[in-house]
Amino acid sequence: MRFFKPTEDAERPAEATEKPLNDSRTDREENQVSNVQESLSKVMDVVDGAIGVALVDFDGGLTLGTAGGGEGLDLEMAGAGNLEVVRAMMRVMDQLGLDDEIEDMLVTLGEQYHLIRPLEQHSSMFLYLAIDRSQGNLGLSRHQLRAIEAELVI
Repeated sequence: MRFFKPTEDAERPAEATEKPLNDSRTDREENQVSNVQESLSKVMDVVDGAIGVALVDFDGGLTLGTAGGGEGLDLEMAGAGNLEVVRAMMRVMDQLGLDDEIEDMLVTLGEQYHLIRPLEQHSSMFLYLAIDRSQGNLGLSRHQLRAIEAELVI
């Protein structure tokens, strides 16, 4: 089961890059990391009430990047915990025989929204966003997160 059905774009071959012996990252990898951090920072800037955001790898269980968070929200722990939420939902969908995709998932708390959005282009990853309910707009936040996802290069 996948978050999303594969797109029609064929898998592109990796670009050949030369890297110096002392350099552990290629320019492309550094640009990808930079794009991820820029995208996560942009979420914090444009989503009203954003508390923290994380990019999580579903297969590896790793948090690949974070912005915001802090004392009130451990994004590493939240990413790992929401990974279990996604896995549970996928199990239920499988048991029910649902041949569908998760667009996003919402956990509503008394003071916060927690939005989980699987990436369309990378079915093994999802964005996790925590929003202060008193400052945020859920519908607008979903729209903004979708738009920023479209700009994300991994």
